[in-house]
Amino acid sequence: MTSTPGTAPGTPPGGQSRLRRRAGTAAVAALLLAGIPVGAAVSADAGTPKTATGPQGQKLTVSATTGLDPAGQKVRVQGERYGLTTGIYVALCKDNGDNRVPSPCLGGADMSGGSKTSQWIVPPGDPYEGDLAQAFGPGGTFDVEIEIAQKGDGLDCAEVACSVVTRADHRAAGDRTQDVRIPVAFAGQGPGDGGGEGVDVPAGTVSYKSAAEFTSAGKPLDLLLHPDSKKLYVGADNLPDTADVDERGLHVLNPENGTSESWISQAPGSTGALRASAAARIAGPLPGDGVVYNYPLRGVGSAKSGDDAASGVWLAGSTITDIAPGTTPDTVLVAQGATLSEIERATGTATRTLTLPGGTQFAADPERGALWYTDFAAGKLHRVDLTSFTVSGSFDLPGAPGGMAGFTETDPATGAVWVGVDRSVLVFDAAGTLVKTLTGKDLARDAAFDTASGRAYVVWQDGGDLSDPANDNNGTLTVYGTEDFAVAAEDLSLPGNHSQAGAASLAVEPGGATVFVTSPAEGKITKLVRQVSPLVTRAPSDLTAKEGEEVALTAEAEGTPEPTVRWQVSTDDAQTWKDVEGATESALTFTARTTQDGYRYRAEFRNDVGTTRTAAVTLTVTAATGGDSGGDVGGDTGGDGDGDASNGGSTGGDGTAGGDGGTQTGGGSDSTGGSTGTSGGSSGTVGGSGSTVGGGVAGGTGTAATSGGGSLAATGATVMSVTLAAAGLVGAGVLVHRRARRRTEGAR
Repeated sequence: MTSTPGTAPGTPPGGQSRLRRRAGTAAVAALLLAGIPVGAAVSADAGTPKTATGPQGQKLTVSATTGLDPAGQKVRVQGERYGLTTGIYVALCKDNGDNRVPSPCLGGADMSGGSKTSQWIVPPGDPYEGDLAQAFGPGGTFDVEIEIAQKGDGLDCAEVACSVVTRADHRAAGDRTQDVRIPVAFAGQGPGDGGGEGVDVPAGTVSYKSAAEFTSAGKPLDLLLHPDSKKLYVGADNLPDTADVDERGLHVLNPENGTSESWISQAPGSTGALRASAAARIAGPLPGDGVVYNYPLRGVGSAKSGDDAASGVWLAGSTITDIAPGTTPDTVLVAQGATLSEIERATGTATRTLTLPGGTQFAADPERGALWYTDFAAGKLHRVDLTSFTVSGSFDLPGAPGGMAGFTETDPATGAVWVGVDRSVLVFDAAGTLVKTLTGKDLARDAAFDTASGRAYVVWQDGGDLSDPANDNNGTLTVYGTEDFAVAAEDLSLPGNHSQAGAASLAVEPGGATVFVTSPAEGKITKLVRQVSPLVTRAPSDLTAKEGEEVALTAEAEGTPEPTVRWQVSTDDAQTWKDVEGATESALTFTARTTQDGYRYRAEFRNDVGTTRTAAVTLTVTAATGGDSGGDVGGDTGGDGDGDASNGGSTGGDGTAGGDGGTQTGGGSDSTGGSTGTSGGSSGTVGGSGSTVGGGVAGGTGTAATSGGGSLAATGATVMSVTLAAAGLVGAGVLVHRRARRRTEGAR
């Protein structure tokens, strides 16, 4: 958005009076600071103190806020106008946004008085005043130092937005009226790093929502999203509710909309004759398209989309309880109770066999040549070396004896094995050490891993027995980081997903954008899509401009769905905000006016998940200087003055100021010339070769000459006498006032 002069974003009704006051003040400052080269931009230094105002008028100032030393440095924190009835902490904390407690904080909450990373300020006479805390000064003031670092005590400001804050002490922990926040950035961080301020949910919050439900695959038991063909393979049994159709078999679905592309309902039985067969477990994909799977009771089959029937072999022995790809493309690993075998898919011949103390299911880790075999009844986890086909270690499964058997899966990226037992997931590292126990409110039923994002997805099913107070018929999807096991997405409720009719299973699209979850009891597959609340990737920073300059603020954010943006402005030091009309692009550009000096701006990003705002930035507008200062101080410059150099040139154009009828005559000569300005019917000449510094005081006449040619406004180097400066203040202020008023009103 680009605004025209006089319609700058945030200009309020009645802005004229403010413009008049600020313009006059700026002119005075320009004259008194004659020793500073005119035209030099005034920019905010990284170490310049920053100030914020609190909800009750508190004023908080921090001595340095950008380019801070990640290893740690001291900053000075000062406060004014704090209440004298509530104690506060001063600390560096994670900034969780408006009306949310800033937490965690570096150094925690200092209740000992010995912390260097936080300070405790209390009302005078407070019981803790003295060694533990210091008292507010007159008017609710304080002046302290704290040591802040980028990382420590559970806080990492490289990953989250951090601010130096004040907040109510532990005796009024729920009181948000003392929250005042000033964002900080350490060296290597750009302004706004940390993702912005989440309004309803934290910035960058990941969650999943249901996008579709597929009911075209009977009673779904297992899933595989083929890595090559991208088709969704579903192992299914018959759904009792559909008595007219037997849906047993291998279903191939379009993952976008769930339409059926193929249905392989038959596979060879014990005699080799084809028969209707469910697909109980999917072992893995075939190159290009198709899968290898187990069909009851001892069948090992393979099929691809479009096949009329599966090809397969029928094994001797007991029922197959688990299946996975073998160590070669032509073999599969099969569990038949406590017996583990590697068989040839074409013939069913076992090439290697191992009998374990007990167990029913396993997870293979071909990358590391290991297989993990679970014996839930005995509470044991056995590691099998796939090269020697021998047990290389056994480990305890806490809580397994008597618990509900869940799943066994390995993380291909880390080699960790995840075991679902009852309402817990036990995570063992590749060496067999228990490193984490994750606890849920439902039964842990399946897990899937996305190596691209380093995420683990776990589906939990409700027990389904509503006579048990712990059950509510609703399951849950959880997402964890595979390195730190931190929650990586908001938990998602799965209504109606219970275990009474079979275990749920998962399939995850690479990258984690889409997740498929089965619900056997409901005969459906739920397609879940990831959504992310806006995360700021580029934020604006404080800006200094001169009157009449074009300025630009830029902000960008990422999120799913793609967020929209709108710019907001505050004219009262961030106490209230309003939308800038029509400002819905990443860049906000407009012409700076002195009316906007001190205005604060922020970008607000929105999508279906939440709202995130950039930190507020301040616009500082100074009076125009350099070539335009003749107009600012003594009226509009009067034309080119392209006359004869010998006679001082011709009249240089209209030099009126605010309609007062004053004129300026600009000489083109390098040796002679002067200017005449009229204000209020009186004239005053401030001599100099070819340009005007200022008119005389209204009602009087004053004359002064400059040496060396050129005026203060033209070079910024000429030193004006104190007398002249004083004499010029009133006239300069009046003329700037009138000129600015004419421009503003003329643009409306």
